Order: sequence, then C-alpha cells, then structure tokens
Amino acid sequence: MADAATVSRFGQFGTRSKHIAAGDCVIAYSGPQNMTFITVKAGAVFANSYGRYPHDSIIGVEWGSKHPSATGRGFIHLLWPTPELWTLSLPHRTQILYTPDISFITSFLDLRPGVKMIEAGTGSGSFSHAIARTIAPTGHLYTFEYNADRYEKALVEFQEHGLTELVTLEHRDVCSDGFEQRDLVDAVFLDLPSPWEALEAAKQTFKKHKTGKICCFSPCVEQVLRTTAELQKQGFVEIKMFEVLVRSYDSRKTEVRPLPTRADEEQRRHDIGNKKRKEREAAASSSASDAANPAKKVATEDGSVKVELAEEKVDEAAAAPASVNVSQPQEVRTVREFTGLKPPREATGHTSYLTFATLLPQIYRGSDGEKINDESA
Repeated sequence: MADAATVSRFGQFGTRSKHIAAGDCVIAYSGPQNMTFITVKAGAVFANSYGRYPHDSIIGVEWGSKHPSATGRGFIHLLWPTPELWTLSLPHRTQILYTPDISFITSFLDLRPGVKMIEAGTGSGSFSHAIARTIAPTGHLYTFEYNADRYEKALVEFQEHGLTELVTLEHRDVCSDGFEQRDLVDAVFLDLPSPWEALEAAKQTFKKHKTGKICCFSPCVEQVLRTTAELQKQGFVEIKMFEVLVRSYDSRKTEVRPLPTRADEEQRRHDIGNKKRKEREAAASSSASDAANPAKKVATEDGSVKVELAEEKVDEAAAAPASVNVSQPQEVRTVREFTGLKPPREATGHTSYLTFATLLPQIYRGSDGEKINDESA
C-alpha cells in the first residue's frame, strides 16, 4: 500500500505515489478491448495471452510503465486506477453504467465536492466509484444493494480501494423497507427494476430547505411511464427523459483519384470507336477469306474423307497494333491522400433511459431564519 500520507480521501484511486506498492490496485492494459485489474500481492503471478507477470517484478515499478513479461515476448502497461478505467475492467455482476451515462448524470444532478447523495442499487459499483471521486473530499455516498452476494463483493471492493470514508454501503431492499436517512441528501439516483416503488421514501431523504435532484435509470420505456406518473404524484417538477447514444468515428487515410477531364473523355470515346472498327474489319476479313478459300475434301489411304482448310494469308501490316499517338503530351496526375472519419458499420444500442426530476424546497425560510412554509406539514 502506498504511503498513508499520500492517500487522499478518495482512497487508493486518489493516491499520488510514484511507484507501485504491494496492495495497490493496478490496471493491466494490453489494448482498448483488453484490460483487467490486478491487486498486487507478493508472490502472486498475473498471466494473460502475452505471458506471465510475477507481482514481485511489478512492485516498485513506476506507474504508467511498459512492463515486459517474464519471457520477454509480451508486455502490458501498468496504469493508475481511475473510475473510467475501473468501469472498463471491473467484474460485471449486473449491467453497468459507462462514462457517457455517468458524465451526463453527474452534470444533471449537479454533483460536486461536498454533495451528499443516495444510490440504489449498487450493482457492480461502476457509478459508485465515479460518484465518490466527484463528491470527495467532504461529500458522502449512501448506497444500497438488495442482493446479498453483490453486497458482499461490493463491500470488499470499497474496503480494498479505501473508499469507506466516502461511501456507506448497506444491504437493504429500499422498495419495501425505504431509507433511514431524513432531510439529509442533495441528490438521489435509482437504478432499480421498479423505481416508482421507492420514490415516496426517496422524497423524505432530501434536504427540506434546498432544491433536490433525482435520476431514475430504466431500460424500458414502460418503466419510464410509470416512474413519470409517480414523480408527478409526489410533487416533483421539471420531469425530463433522455437517451444517451454514442457513435464513435475512426480516423483513417483515404486515396482520392482525380476526376476525368474533357480530354480523358474524348480519348475514351476514340479508343472505343477504334476497337469497334477493328472488330468489324476483322469479321469482314474473315468472311472474305472463307469465301476465297473453300474447304477441300481429300481422300485418305483407309478410304475415309478428310476436310482441309486453305491456308489463310495474314496481312502483317493490318495485324500490327495501332501506333500510339504521342504527339500530344499527357498530363501527369497523381493520386492524393487525405485523412477522413468513418463511422462504424453497426451502431451500439442504448443502455437505458434517464429520467430526471427536481424537488423544490419543502421548507422556505425568511432572512431571519424563521420557517415561513412547510409543504410536508
């Protein structure tokens, strides 16, 4: 583990040590579609299709290094763990949120350092890590997971990554048991099969004297309709639904051939005319030759009859290819290259629909702090 003095409240992901130490979480990068995480332990070995990498050889190596395998036939890059890289390498226990959705939600929920927030459910912990970095060092995330197995695995990951000061994980079914928090949080994120069942309880968790933001993550539009109806019933306003679609483009070089000129077109027509004329002359010459040299019947020794064709005289002058007209100088035109963008053949489908809503303050206070309105009363 890195020196405790260099560890921020964002845990290991916020560490600023220069070299890898035992206990660190390292992203082993072999390519954009091939990366995984390693928890460095003395005596352990990491292996992939490129070779074996003893952990002892990784300890003490500088972050970001290109590290060879034990045989020297392959290598990996040892990258610093960030929420974005963790999202691409974590073990999937559920469908997860990726960076496009995460950044969109972060912006619309107005997440920033110091925000207190509720997340239900935790799932694979992809969004939890991103939230922890955004609200650090003074904010706090209360996250809930109803599945016992996923809860246990997420708890171990939060502890290993040093996020327990920022994240409180609880095993609870919030749809049936609600939340214990009251008048506490600034934002709520619900990634549940039936988020409308938790909206009434979620409303009670918002700070009563401040505006709150909520987001519901649903894969089906039928869930969005039921959620929207319940949000209106609970008094939420500015209800909006978004679908985040990502389309990537590849940058590549392409050859551009020059367009044909008028001279090129005239030459093409001239060549076609010459070709047809020669074909007609050849056909006429063949017919004339057959008429002038009829076939002869010759008797063989065994009494059969053999047909012999008269020899055809070839006009060497006519058979010779036409000379190329070189009187006109030919313009030299080269093929040019330019760099362009090409979209993929198949576009990635959507992950889910994002439904956002705003809860206005339930208690308004005057300039002297006196309570002047309480909508919950």
